[in-house]
Amino acid sequence: MTTFAIDTDNSITAFAALEDALNHNIGTTEETFSTEKELAKLSAAWPIACFAEVWNGFAGVVPFDSLKPIKKFTDRQTAVSRIWKAIQVLTPAPAQHAAPAASKKAKATKGAKPKDRTPNAQTAAKGPREGSKKAIVLDLLKRAEGATLKEIQTATDWQAHSVRGFISGSLGKKMGLTVESTKRDDGERCYKVR
Repeated sequence: MTTFAIDTDNSITAFAALEDALNHNIGTTEETFSTEKELAKLSAAWPIACFAEVWNGFAGVVPFDSLKPIKKFTDRQTAVSRIWKAIQVLTPAPAQHAAPAASKKAKATKGAKPKDRTPNAQTAAKGPREGSKKAIVLDLLKRAEGATLKEIQTATDWQAHSVRGFISGSLGKKMGLTVESTKRDDGERCYKVR
């Protein structure tokens, strides 16, 4: 049975079997599901806006070029159903082990080679793309005084849980950076890259 994995960047990857997904698992930030019911259970705590982020992450990108980006879903059940139906095109052929879905930042090009999905493969080679939210957050965290949760939220337009997940998953686990978290005198939590 096909197993899908979704990471903190909302990228969905399909695997021929659960074992393949577990062997591929880059870190604990990836969650797996094999049925529409499991996707519904996995996403039960998501804010409704998160479903639109997931959808827009692959809408318009090959093999989803016929799908259009959306502003929001009317309800959770519709969102789960439409996302489940859309990702079925990722179901790998028997000989194929994984078919990654393009993230919203990916661009489809003819004849392009697939990216290496191992930790630090992309960031070690060239670092974050200039002007990207990852680059903006890294710049904030590299300041002498670091950055507060509110400063990062303002700069990225992310919710608090997304900022924390990004710091833990993308920066801490995927990039291997040590992010220091301290409380300032005024009670604000401050993050800083050592």
